[in-house]
Amino acid sequence: MARKKKEPKTPSVRETFGLDKIHFSDRILPFLGLLLIAIAGFMAFAFISYFGTGAADQSILENPRAGEILNLNGEFTNSCGSLGAKVSWFFIKKCFGLPAFLIPFFLLLVGIRMLLTYKVNLLKWFMCLTLIMLWSSLTLAKFLSPLFVDMHYNPGGDYGQTACDVVEGLVGTPGLTLLLIILAIAFLTYLSAETIIIIRKIFNPLRYAKKIHMEIQVGKGEPEADTPTLETVEDPEVFDDPDAQIVEFDQVNDPQTEPIPTLQRSETPGNKGLSTEPVADDSAVEMTVDTGEKEEKATGKNLAGENGSLSTPYDPKLDLENYHYPTLDLLKKYDDDGKPYIDMVEQNANKKRIVDVLRNFGVEISSIKATVGPTITLYEITPAPGVRISRIRNLEDDIALSLSALGIRIIAPIPGKGTIGIEVPNAKPNIVSMESILNSKKFQETTMELPCALGKTITNEVFMFDLAKAPHLLVAGATGQGKSVGLNAIITSLLYKKHPSELKIVLVDPKKVEFSVYSSIEKHFLAKVPDDNADPIITDVTKVVRTLNSLCKEMDTRYDLLKIAQARNIKEYNKKFISRQLNPENGHRFLPYVVVVIDEFGDLIMTAGKEVELPIARIAQLARAVGIHMIIATQRPTTNIITGTIKANFPSRIAFRVGAMIDSRTILDRPGAQQLIGRGDLLYLNGGEPVRVQCAFVDTPEVERINTFISQQQGYTSAFELPEPDTADGDLGEAADVDMSHLDPMFEDAARLIVMNQSGSTSLIQRKFAIGYNRAGRLMDQLERAGVVGAAQGSKPREVLIQDEVSLENILNQLRH
Repeated sequence: MARKKKEPKTPSVRETFGLDKIHFSDRILPFLGLLLIAIAGFMAFAFISYFGTGAADQSILENPRAGEILNLNGEFTNSCGSLGAKVSWFFIKKCFGLPAFLIPFFLLLVGIRMLLTYKVNLLKWFMCLTLIMLWSSLTLAKFLSPLFVDMHYNPGGDYGQTACDVVEGLVGTPGLTLLLIILAIAFLTYLSAETIIIIRKIFNPLRYAKKIHMEIQVGKGEPEADTPTLETVEDPEVFDDPDAQIVEFDQVNDPQTEPIPTLQRSETPGNKGLSTEPVADDSAVEMTVDTGEKEEKATGKNLAGENGSLSTPYDPKLDLENYHYPTLDLLKKYDDDGKPYIDMVEQNANKKRIVDVLRNFGVEISSIKATVGPTITLYEITPAPGVRISRIRNLEDDIALSLSALGIRIIAPIPGKGTIGIEVPNAKPNIVSMESILNSKKFQETTMELPCALGKTITNEVFMFDLAKAPHLLVAGATGQGKSVGLNAIITSLLYKKHPSELKIVLVDPKKVEFSVYSSIEKHFLAKVPDDNADPIITDVTKVVRTLNSLCKEMDTRYDLLKIAQARNIKEYNKKFISRQLNPENGHRFLPYVVVVIDEFGDLIMTAGKEVELPIARIAQLARAVGIHMIIATQRPTTNIITGTIKANFPSRIAFRVGAMIDSRTILDRPGAQQLIGRGDLLYLNGGEPVRVQCAFVDTPEVERINTFISQQQGYTSAFELPEPDTADGDLGEAADVDMSHLDPMFEDAARLIVMNQSGSTSLIQRKFAIGYNRAGRLMDQLERAGVVGAAQGSKPREVLIQDEVSLENILNQLRH
């Protein structure tokens, strides 16, 4: 079947002039806004000056001579020069007259909007001001032009006078007047519905003149007086109105109505104030009651503070109200757009081979169905009665040999169906673009807290999962099988869906090159431990341990806040904070989600061991409820890297292609990953059976464009600061508590190394002697106690107190004795 040739797409206006590649940032818009405000001011001054200088300048403008337009000899008397005279003469004399002042007013509004100071509906203002200007030009030209006979301009301008003469010639003066009135009423009705009510009051004043008069009759205060009578009397102003309602309430004649107690001030010994004994009064008081405006009730039951308005919910996005989400045109769109190409010749050939192989081994099937995906075709076969599933499962290699396929995978049976699935790679795989995933209705309308869009399934459905419910993700696979692209796809989908106030990302990159492209969005989405010289992308092992300990501290702090707020998870807590049920003065704050992404987990385990594994396991066990989620990736799926502790706390897993079945069992606890075809082909597991997905392809230039776009948006002053960990620079205790009677065997060698390099760093000792992080930390504590290095200074290297080896040998000799 020949593929239908795709018609060329007609370029848009933005694409034709190259405007689609221009992104107006917060730096360019304010400049344009100031320019428009300046133009508006220039036009206003020119218009005002025209009233006194227009007559003198008009003769020059109507009959200009060479050189006069430059105003070298001061021919023009307008305060804004020849350009001001030309502009004011054109708009006031030739066009709209006095209503032309609305033009600089609209330019002022546009400039203010571009300054990002106020939100102005420019389209509505443009329509309204344009209609007002045109209507006013006709009205002034009709009714005020006789007063300006001797003036050098018409109050409605030449345009208004011409239009007025044309309309008046068609319908006459009464018709023109009625037309102007009808247009004015229609415009006012568009602005406010109160216009209709005012018109109704004009034609029926009695209906809208009702008042409520109430007469209260009370006694003079005798104890035996009757209960007060409450009744309404007719308002004489509306007595003749047939629609007027008369209501009477007589509490004396109604035995079911309880008497209304009247407060009486009585002063008795030991009791001064108000008493609630009924008091009567013979005097009649006439009172007109106005209902006034209805008071709005507060929606919340708990107060967030004593001062300020509490009716408006807190909006965390207001700090960056001018932030714009990335647009889809930053992503590359492929011609096939992820749609599979169905080659019927290939499908029929595969069908014949599958049926022939099964029959050769005595397996009969009753039906076969093919579902073509981007890279894989699923053949669903229904075995004949009496055929055992194990027989088909054992023919996996024979079917692969017959199809000459890179690798097939048999699902026996398919969950929820009475069929057996055979997954066969397509001869011509299609690229699943990230643009087709993010532009899908499923992603656009999702209600997930942390939507992670991966790609498309075999049935061409967009596959995505909620990281908030995952709650942690383990990604593993051989080198070059799409692991880094998969991480970029997950991060990209989060950047497209979440606001910087709702999400913070911690990126750990021991290889130092995978996540460097995200450093430009430090002030928007990244989080790190406070440090003046810290790179937003964590690459040093010592800083990884420090960051993980900081996340543990952040987790404990969040749990304390949830306990005080009596919330079970971060969603309930933020809901209470947004509804202003939690007081920020008591330490409460809006909690963004924190996603920790570690690219090469195996390198960290080999370098730092338990120092990395223990805080990761603690975060994975407890941090779900407080909105901290982890994604760890490794290219070495071995049992010493993916330990039992890690597997127990990372229920969601993604497996790319691996080289052996044992690696697949290490990742997924079952085979299957060794049968993938690579290039983004993956299995996603979160309970039940794994789902095969073709990962969306997002290239490095696309990621760079996205991050460049975000970096140009309004951002915070710095990255999100995580709390300082309890131990600084990896120290395991105070130097004063170090036992110097049992020095480490490497103490002297470490001291000489520090003095020789004049750098007191735990990571230096760790690298040079190939020891673990714990031992290097203890060595640094002993060196501090011995006076070789100074105290810890955050993440900076310690100060070396010994400058030469002679002084060091003296200290070592003292310690030996």
